[in-house]
Amino acid sequence: MDQLNQKLGNEAVFRVDKFVVPADAREEILRKVRATHELLRLQQGFVQDFLLEQFSGPGEFNLVTIVEWESQVAVDNVVPIVKAAHEQAGFNPQETIARLGVRADIANYQRLPEM
Repeated sequence: MDQLNQKLGNEAVFRVDKFVVPADAREEILRKVRATHELLRLQQGFVQDFLLEQFSGPGEFNLVTIVEWESQVAVDNVVPIVKAAHEQAGFNPQETIARLGVRADIANYQRLPEM
């Protein structure tokens, strides 16, 4: 774990995936996201998740997922589980995103201290 991950070891981590999804790719992407989130909800350290779809405004991302984890340790533990499940299902997220013309912005976030 790098220094930032060590610092976050006991703090909540938010995985935020933002997507620009063409209309004809929407249903396939939603199926894949929902299947992945079903698996995530079963993992130790999972707190809550949200699947959001833009309905107004000028933003470019029309689909956003947010998963709250208890800690960076929980995130680190779930990564190989999800990867193995995707491999077993024959699902390659990068290939699917490229094939469907989806653009993604994926990162982990932490809460800022209260002001």
